[in-house]
Amino acid sequence: MSDATYHVYLLECADGTFYTGITTDLERRVTEHNTTLKGARYTKARRPVKLAYSEASSSRSEAQKREYAVRTLSREEKQTLIAQGNV
Repeated sequence: MSDATYHVYLLECADGTFYTGITTDLERRVTEHNTTLKGARYTKARRPVKLAYSEASSSRSEAQKREYAVRTLSREEKQTLIAQGNV
């Protein structure tokens, strides 16, 4: 069992689209998306990306469930989530 805090995050890509993911280290992961080969294939073609939203989860399982829920939101619902804060 890990003591790591998982974060669900939304990135806004240069083309205005959103990418949803989970990580234990937000700063490192955003850097990976922007500058390294470890970034997701989706974001590599849409750089630069910026962190638009994040929220903490107490477990990997909870984070994965929330990631799925956020990923399936409409664009408008994602924009509302971003407007409510948590970066």
